[in-house]
Amino acid sequence: MRRFVIGDVHGCSKALRTIIEKISPNHEDQLIFLGDLIDRGPDSRGVIDLMLKLSRSTRVVCLRGNHEVMLLGVLLGGCDPTIWLQSGGAATVASYGGSLERIPPAHLAFFRSMRAHYETETEAFIHAGYEADVPIEKTDDSNRYWNHLEEVPVPHISGKRVYVGHSPQAGGEIRDAGHVVYVDTYCYGGGWLTALDLDGDEIIQADSHGHLRRNLAAAVWRWLARRKRGSWQKTGSNAAGAVVAKPKLAAEIISDNGTAT
Repeated sequence: MRRFVIGDVHGCSKALRTIIEKISPNHEDQLIFLGDLIDRGPDSRGVIDLMLKLSRSTRVVCLRGNHEVMLLGVLLGGCDPTIWLQSGGAATVASYGGSLERIPPAHLAFFRSMRAHYETETEAFIHAGYEADVPIEKTDDSNRYWNHLEEVPVPHISGKRVYVGHSPQAGGEIRDAGHVVYVDTYCYGGGWLTALDLDGDEIIQADSHGHLRRNLAAAVWRWLARRKRGSWQKTGSNAAGAVVAKPKLAAEIISDNGTAT
């Protein structure tokens, strides 16, 4: 069984299709999406079509992002759509033929089925951010969906390694701070959609046109991942949340000169 965590898709269906084709998941594999499947990019409807198809062939965990929160607020909560439309929602409406009334029932059911968070024994997955001193399930919605982590947060009390989206890494590189990993690599803005192998060394990236990334930085990431995984297992957080050591950020090691495509 393989497990991949995938960052914010934001309507980039070509990138998602390429990522899925490259992984070629079977029914035992697991794909964990960190939310914000829709808005900003050109084909939110196509992304959800792909997700529904994918859900029938492999194990999919899909978190709710702030953009899905806004969509559901408009559709089900009677919220004023102005802020959502100005924040990328207009692209989603266009992908559904110019009207939210054209959203198929299966798509609406999918939006409603998204999770607030996901946890394993050693990992936590949440869209935007967390509060270090409360259980993940009790995270305030302002942190869960909206907080951009400009500063690296302190480790979570659980000692789990936390994977987040929402905070776009404009350079196109994953930011790995050991106890928290930023996986949104800014696909809709000229960066990449990223799928990170949680148990191995593989990182798969595709741009909004569906082109795979092939570069030195990915090879360096795999080397760093092996070293950091060993370091985290040896010196990571204990059950009380105390951290003995923090690995360096990938951004401190991989320079812009190593990002040629």
